[in-house]
Amino acid sequence: MRGLILAVQFLTRLPTPRVRDFQADDLARAAIWFPLVGLLVGALVASALFLGARVDPWLGALLGLLVWVWVTGALHLDGLADLADALGAAHGDKKRLLDVLADPHVGAFGVVALVLQLLAKLVLLMLLASAPSRAELFWAVLLIPAWARLGTLVWARLPSIKPGLGERFAWRCPTAGIALWGTVLLPACALYPALLAAPPLILAWRVYLLRRLGGMSGDALGAGVEWLESGLLLAVVLAAGFAA
Repeated sequence: MRGLILAVQFLTRLPTPRVRDFQADDLARAAIWFPLVGLLVGALVASALFLGARVDPWLGALLGLLVWVWVTGALHLDGLADLADALGAAHGDKKRLLDVLADPHVGAFGVVALVLQLLAKLVLLMLLASAPSRAELFWAVLLIPAWARLGTLVWARLPSIKPGLGERFAWRCPTAGIALWGTVLLPACALYPALLAAPPLILAWRVYLLRRLGGMSGDALGAGVEWLESGLLLAVVLAAGFAA
């Protein structure tokens, strides 16, 4: 229970009981609970989407996006912006990339990445809210954040390219735990086969990080969450469109 509370504290803004005698490694050990926290995030987003869509699809999409950003504290969006700035400014220079990753300021590349990501999620949520089978599709929204956080357990096993949270998580993600969450989430995709795109998308981000960065960082993990969430939203929207 301690690990779950720490996972909720780290990944969300939700109120939780106070954890006593906190040690730095406790948070890394809590990583195994990340997919469960993702289900909680998905439930809140899907609820806001469903309630708002009863009035208008755009309202549902806006409420869903607002809840998504608020409940996560824009944690992963921050990683996306930082990584976009670093990749845009590095020009193949790894030292420059690491220097920009360490800079807390957001540059032009980061701003563009944030705007595009938020617009993408807003439009994709609106399309889901407009689908004839929207009541069923909202359940898919519940699963998407869980898959994204399972992805962090996979990517965190890559070599760390800089000190920080990413480095701390790297050795705390047991293969058995990842496999267990996979056996939980994969059967749930039977109702939404489009979500079977999750494992290939997780693998694609892993390959990208290895080839482009040579490993991972906390920002790369956060950016991966955003990549996977948007990718799965798009897959579900496309599948719903073809089925209509």
